[in-house]
Amino acid sequence: MENIAFITLDDKKLRLLIIQSRNGRYRILEQIENSYDLTNDILKECLFSPKSKSDILKILNIYRYTIETFKVSKMVAYAAKIVVKARNYRGFLDEIYTNTGMNFLIANDDEVVKNVYSACMVRMDTSKGYIINVGAYDTHIIKFNRRNVVDFDTIPYGHSNLSSEDVPFAEKVAMVKKELKKCPLVKAFDDDAVLGCGSAFIDIARIAKKLTRYPIDIDNNFDLSKEALDKVADFVGSLDAQKIKKIKGMGADGRESIDGGLAILTAIYDLFKSKDITICSASMLEGVVLANLVGVANEKYSDLLQNSLDAYYEFKKEGMAINTQVYEMAILLFKQLKVVHKLPRAYVKPLKIASYMYDCGKFISFNDNHKHAYYAILNSNIAGASQKDILLGALACSCQTLDNFNLAEVMKYKDILSEEDVDAIRKIGMLVNLAVSLNASRKNVINDIVCDILGDSIIMKTVVNADPSFEIIESMKMADDFRRTFKKSLQVI
Repeated sequence: MENIAFITLDDKKLRLLIIQSRNGRYRILEQIENSYDLTNDILKECLFSPKSKSDILKILNIYRYTIETFKVSKMVAYAAKIVVKARNYRGFLDEIYTNTGMNFLIANDDEVVKNVYSACMVRMDTSKGYIINVGAYDTHIIKFNRRNVVDFDTIPYGHSNLSSEDVPFAEKVAMVKKELKKCPLVKAFDDDAVLGCGSAFIDIARIAKKLTRYPIDIDNNFDLSKEALDKVADFVGSLDAQKIKKIKGMGADGRESIDGGLAILTAIYDLFKSKDITICSASMLEGVVLANLVGVANEKYSDLLQNSLDAYYEFKKEGMAINTQVYEMAILLFKQLKVVHKLPRAYVKPLKIASYMYDCGKFISFNDNHKHAYYAILNSNIAGASQKDILLGALACSCQTLDNFNLAEVMKYKDILSEEDVDAIRKIGMLVNLAVSLNASRKNVINDIVCDILGDSIIMKTVVNADPSFEIIESMKMADDFRRTFKKSLQVI
């Protein structure tokens, strides 16, 4: 296990991220941002002023103290490409190194593309398509196939250099379109998946969700339609700059990401003729983090959901953790009771989420932990599953007993969930609870289950390697709920 510090420098902010790494996975220990504005220095004067250099050095020395507090073993520092516009940037970076020991590398286009792509591939289960990464001063269009970058193009517009109020919105869109039409990838665009990265996509998607009353508050894997984008454009067009800044839920880039980002996204939707663009919450910095991890989990994955669940538990598991055993038992029950529950394979991912994370609410509080599991799953940054799958898993995990089934909570999502989904939530919750009970002693006593379905009763025969008395007692406590859910009596032997 080691702690690693990542520092990024651009014209608007300094950022410090400290992570703890183990077995190729990581968790965030600390994250600090300090904002300023070097636009005049870099874009107009083309020099870092003495005051700006002094302010940045002061912040970096504070960061250095924080890094020492966390006993960091490695530092990685990147400066945005925009800083090279300052004629004295090399001398300033040398001065930073002399004073702090931080050796800043320049994040050129190749670095940005490589790291954005790497971050996307651990968040999105897509093997072929395009990634559009909207940065502050440029936008990258990346084509990938079979989980490898094929090519990329760059246009010189980002959300910051398109945020001027002096230029009409239609003119901004036309400027972006003109540059996009020069890109070979845009000319050869085919009907593959399109992923949208960067604060512009995320902030605009958040507004779209509010305007369309979309009930799931997850950024990653949200499909942003052209119709929703148009609603955002109409809404933002009626607001002045100060009101845009006050919109709740916006990221650090605030108004710029919305104002300039809308022009870029509008041009992209018009040229790509895409029905939807899927939001990906990956970032260049996340790709840098992944590149500096050591361990088996730093390899490419065939199962993103499994890796995401393993990453969640990497720093929470204890010696007696049985998450894998519960999941395997839940899948076994799903197969054995197929003629009883009648759920299609589409519910396997929600079942996997609910069963693998059956105890995640205990990290908040043991009391009412099933209720806490609902919030924990929705906020656990799970990848490799749709937002609906994550929601179903969260709801199922929270109602492992029928008494915990909250129809009012489910009805918040009535526009997303069908009647079959509501029925599946109860059934998945029951299967998960039964799987937990069949692992009650935490000693993997039961090797297999054979179910005999006889009319209105089910006899569940256990294949064991030790005395399963505890497992049978705990499982039979569920007999009443099982009958109410599946309309059959349960006998475990």
